[in-house]
Amino acid sequence: MTIEFLNPEEAPAPAASYSNLAILPPGKRILVIAGQIGNLIDGSMVEGLEAQYEQTLKNILALVTSQGGSKHDIARITVFLTEEPSDWSKIKDANEKYLNQPPPAKTWIYVSKLFKPEVKVEIEALAAVD
Repeated sequence: MTIEFLNPEEAPAPAASYSNLAILPPGKRILVIAGQIGNLIDGSMVEGLEAQYEQTLKNILALVTSQGGSKHDIARITVFLTEEPSDWSKIKDANEKYLNQPPPAKTWIYVSKLFKPEVKVEIEALAAVD
């Protein structure tokens, strides 16, 4: 069984590109993924918010695939950003590349800073894999 993404008529429709509800099927292993950032395997940081956003999603997907999952197994993400993206088309492209369609449950939170000044994006995730 796969994760079911819903936007029930009994509740307001999503305000952006996300699903209001993700139903995890029984028997799946739940992956609780710590906040990931836009760093490469060597620890270096990619430059720019949009590039960090994409790399962060790529890092999350790497963790999910390491456990036998795919982008279709990501049920929820929480995105922390220090500023608003200047190029939303790059955000949309990254979402389409690294997240399921329909999109997972998602929360965006703007914060004044993250744990290092060069970090512009941090994303937590929840996935359900076989």
